[in-house]
Amino acid sequence: MKTKYIVYSILLIGIVALIFYRINANSELEAPKSSTENTSATRVKGMVLHPQKFNDNISLSGTIEANEQIEIRSEVSGVVESINFKEGSKVAQGQVLFKVNDIELQAQLSKVRTAQKLASENERRAKLLLEKQAISQEEYEIVSADYQSASAESQLIQAQLSKTIVRAPFSGTIGLRSISKGTYVTPVTPIAKLVNTSKLKITFSIPEKYTSQVTVGSNLTFTTSDSKATYQAKVYAIEPEVEIATRTLKMRAIAENKEGKLYPGTYANVMLPLESIDNALMVPSESLIPVQNGKRIFISEGGKAKEIAVEIGARTGNEVRVLTGLKAGDTILTYGVMALKNGTPVTIDFSQTETRKAE
Repeated sequence: MKTKYIVYSILLIGIVALIFYRINANSELEAPKSSTENTSATRVKGMVLHPQKFNDNISLSGTIEANEQIEIRSEVSGVVESINFKEGSKVAQGQVLFKVNDIELQAQLSKVRTAQKLASENERRAKLLLEKQAISQEEYEIVSADYQSASAESQLIQAQLSKTIVRAPFSGTIGLRSISKGTYVTPVTPIAKLVNTSKLKITFSIPEKYTSQVTVGSNLTFTTSDSKATYQAKVYAIEPEVEIATRTLKMRAIAENKEGKLYPGTYANVMLPLESIDNALMVPSESLIPVQNGKRIFISEGGKAKEIAVEIGARTGNEVRVLTGLKAGDTILTYGVMALKNGTPVTIDFSQTETRKAE
């Protein structure tokens, strides 16, 4: 019996020892795992925010227009007698461009002047007779009216004669002509275009929310599609009202074109400066997380990620200005943020900051 109890006791002690051993072994295996879980951190890229100067600009589409431009036409009908300009050449103000044959008008003027001379003599005689009371005042007034009518007709024909010679109303470049010598022209016949391109107008429209930031005298820059050169211009006129259909305000700037490299009718990419901020906080575009009510960004606080709601402003090519939510000195997380949550431990790689500085 004693032997039986001894065997049972040994078996019981062995089972208890085995259980104790398994418990210790499992504790040792779980301890490193738990430690690893507590000490692992998500590796992200980040940068420390520093205030910087920021020029807030708005990019707009505009059209280049000539400073002055007209379609040359004849004010009287007739046959073109001479053409006094070369296509595509420069012309000066007052220069004769072409002349319409005036032989009929000259004949009419000669006839009217003869009648005017006779009416003048009749008026002189009637005045002498009126002084001698040989005729009545009414008779004299009839003769005087005939003289005034003849004089007016003479002036009318002289005015028509002056219109047979067409002169340049301003200096500029004349385009391709659509007539030849001997062409019968009327007031609706197009002759050529005269364009003044020594200065050019740039017409563009800005959204109504920026209207208070642009005034007459504001400077701007623009480029064209056929050149990488940047040109300067100055706003000189603004429409007095916002266009309701587009909610935009039209304005016009003037630019020098002394070298003649710009052409009217071409497209202009206008860069209009709105304001200059000395202490703007700029963050990379990829660091912002869109949410239903706006934008959020992660910062590092005590080695852990913290989500902050921010209000953003103007953008550049790869950066966005933050208006509220951040302050100078904050460490923002810029890359690898989509998998983060509040309180996630993070390890920050600041190499991206150096890359941006080099750029």
